[in-house]
Amino acid sequence: MIKKIEHIGIAVKSLNNSNELFKKLFGKEHYKVEGVESEGVSTSFFMLGETKIELLEATNPESAIAKFIDKKGEGIHHIAYEVDDIYKEMDRLKSEGFEVLNKEPKKGADNKLIFFLHPKSTNGVLVELCQERTF
Repeated sequence: MIKKIEHIGIAVKSLNNSNELFKKLFGKEHYKVEGVESEGVSTSFFMLGETKIELLEATNPESAIAKFIDKKGEGIHHIAYEVDDIYKEMDRLKSEGFEVLNKEPKKGADNKLIFFLHPKSTNGVLVELCQERTF
Protein backbone atom coordinates (compact mmCIF):
# COMPACT_ATOMS: atom_id res chain seq x y z
CA MET A 1 0.00 0.00 0.00
CA ILE A 2 1.25 3.47 -0.86
CA LYS A 3 1.84 5.48 2.34
CA LYS A 4 3.00 8.95 1.26
CA ILE A 5 5.04 10.96 -1.20
CA GLU A 6 8.61 10.08 -0.26
CA HIS A 7 10.38 12.45 -2.62
CA ILE A 8 10.20 14.39 -5.86
CA GLY A 9 13.10 13.82 -8.24
CA ILE A 10 14.40 16.77 -10.26
CA ALA A 11 16.87 16.28 -13.12
CA VAL A 12 19.60 18.95 -13.11
CA LYS A 13 22.64 19.71 -15.25
CA SER A 14 24.85 20.72 -12.31
CA LEU A 15 24.41 19.41 -8.79
CA ASN A 16 26.66 22.15 -7.39
CA ASN A 17 24.75 24.99 -9.07
CA SER A 18 21.38 23.44 -8.22
CA ASN A 19 22.35 22.86 -4.58
CA GLU A 20 23.04 26.59 -4.31
CA LEU A 21 19.78 27.49 -6.04
CA PHE A 22 17.64 25.20 -3.86
CA LYS A 23 19.55 26.27 -0.72
CA LYS A 24 18.41 29.83 -1.45
CA LEU A 25 14.87 28.68 -2.27
CA PHE A 26 14.42 26.48 0.82
CA GLY A 27 16.57 28.49 3.22
CA LYS A 28 18.55 25.43 4.24
CA GLU A 29 21.36 23.15 3.11
CA HIS A 30 20.99 19.76 1.48
CA TYR A 31 21.54 16.94 3.97
CA LYS A 32 23.15 14.35 1.76
CA VAL A 33 25.03 13.84 -1.51
CA GLU A 34 25.28 10.30 -2.83
CA GLY A 35 26.30 8.61 -6.05
CA VAL A 36 24.32 5.72 -7.51
CA GLU A 37 26.79 4.20 -9.94
CA SER A 38 24.31 1.63 -11.31
CA GLU A 39 22.03 4.49 -12.44
CA GLY A 40 24.82 6.80 -13.59
CA VAL A 41 23.80 9.66 -11.27
CA SER A 42 24.87 11.77 -8.34
CA THR A 43 22.05 12.79 -6.03
CA SER A 44 21.51 15.47 -3.44
CA PHE A 45 18.65 15.54 -0.94
CA PHE A 46 16.79 18.37 0.78
CA MET A 47 14.22 17.69 3.52
CA LEU A 48 10.98 19.70 3.50
CA GLY A 49 8.70 18.54 6.30
CA GLU A 50 8.15 14.84 5.63
CA THR A 51 8.95 15.10 1.92
CA LYS A 52 12.36 15.08 0.28
CA ILE A 53 13.52 16.79 -2.87
CA GLU A 54 16.08 14.71 -4.76
CA LEU A 55 18.30 16.49 -7.27
CA LEU A 56 19.78 14.14 -9.90
CA GLU A 57 22.83 14.93 -12.03
CA ALA A 58 24.01 12.51 -14.72
CA THR A 59 27.49 11.07 -14.27
CA ASN A 60 27.21 8.99 -17.43
CA PRO A 61 26.06 10.38 -20.81
CA GLU A 62 24.05 7.18 -21.40
CA SER A 63 22.13 7.38 -18.11
CA ALA A 64 18.37 7.93 -17.98
CA ILE A 65 18.92 11.38 -16.43
CA ALA A 66 21.31 12.46 -19.22
CA LYS A 67 18.80 11.31 -21.83
CA PHE A 68 15.94 13.02 -20.01
CA ILE A 69 17.80 16.36 -19.88
CA ASP A 70 18.82 16.05 -23.55
CA LYS A 71 15.19 15.46 -24.54
CA LYS A 72 13.24 17.65 -22.09
CA GLY A 73 15.74 19.84 -20.26
CA GLU A 74 16.03 20.22 -16.51
CA GLY A 75 12.91 19.68 -14.43
CA ILE A 76 10.75 17.23 -12.55
CA HIS A 77 11.79 13.72 -13.46
CA HIS A 78 9.70 11.52 -11.14
CA ILE A 79 7.53 11.31 -8.05
CA ALA A 80 8.42 8.64 -5.50
CA TYR A 81 5.95 7.04 -3.13
CA GLU A 82 6.86 5.12 0.02
CA VAL A 83 5.43 1.63 0.44
CA ASP A 84 5.47 -0.90 3.30
CA ASP A 85 6.29 -3.99 1.21
CA ILE A 86 7.88 -3.23 -2.14
CA TYR A 87 7.65 -6.82 -3.44
CA LYS A 88 3.97 -7.09 -2.61
CA GLU A 89 3.29 -3.66 -4.13
CA MET A 90 5.18 -4.57 -7.31
CA ASP A 91 3.06 -7.72 -7.71
CA ARG A 92 -0.15 -5.82 -6.98
CA LEU A 93 0.56 -3.08 -9.51
CA LYS A 94 1.53 -5.61 -12.20
CA SER A 95 -1.77 -7.40 -11.60
CA GLU A 96 -3.60 -4.06 -11.93
CA GLY A 97 -2.09 -3.62 -15.40
CA PHE A 98 0.68 -1.10 -14.68
CA GLU A 99 3.85 -1.45 -16.73
CA VAL A 100 6.76 -2.06 -14.38
CA LEU A 101 10.19 -1.02 -15.67
CA ASN A 102 12.24 -3.29 -13.40
CA LYS A 103 12.12 -7.08 -13.07
CA GLU A 104 12.99 -6.80 -9.38
CA PRO A 105 13.37 -3.92 -6.91
CA LYS A 106 16.91 -2.55 -6.95
CA LYS A 107 19.15 -0.50 -4.69
CA GLY A 108 18.53 3.23 -4.98
CA ALA A 109 19.85 6.31 -3.22
CA ASP A 110 19.14 7.19 0.42
CA ASN A 111 19.08 3.55 1.60
CA LYS A 112 16.05 2.59 -0.50
CA LEU A 113 14.88 -0.35 -2.56
CA ILE A 114 13.14 1.03 -5.66
CA PHE A 115 11.27 0.24 -8.84
CA PHE A 116 9.63 2.38 -11.49
CA LEU A 117 6.33 2.38 -13.36
CA HIS A 118 6.39 3.38 -17.02
CA PRO A 119 4.86 6.84 -17.63
CA LYS A 120 2.61 5.49 -20.38
CA SER A 121 0.73 3.53 -17.71
CA THR A 122 0.55 6.44 -15.22
CA ASN A 123 -0.76 9.39 -17.28
CA GLY A 124 2.70 10.51 -18.36
CA VAL A 125 4.29 10.60 -14.88
CA LEU A 126 7.33 8.47 -14.09
CA VAL A 127 6.43 6.89 -10.74
CA GLU A 128 9.00 5.42 -8.38
CA LEU A 129 7.99 3.17 -5.50
CA CYS A 130 10.46 2.86 -2.65
CA GLN A 131 10.95 1.13 0.67
CA GLU A 132 13.60 1.66 3.33
CA ARG A 133 16.27 -1.05 3.09
CA THR A 134 16.58 -3.10 6.25
CA PHE A 135 19.68 -5.08 5.35
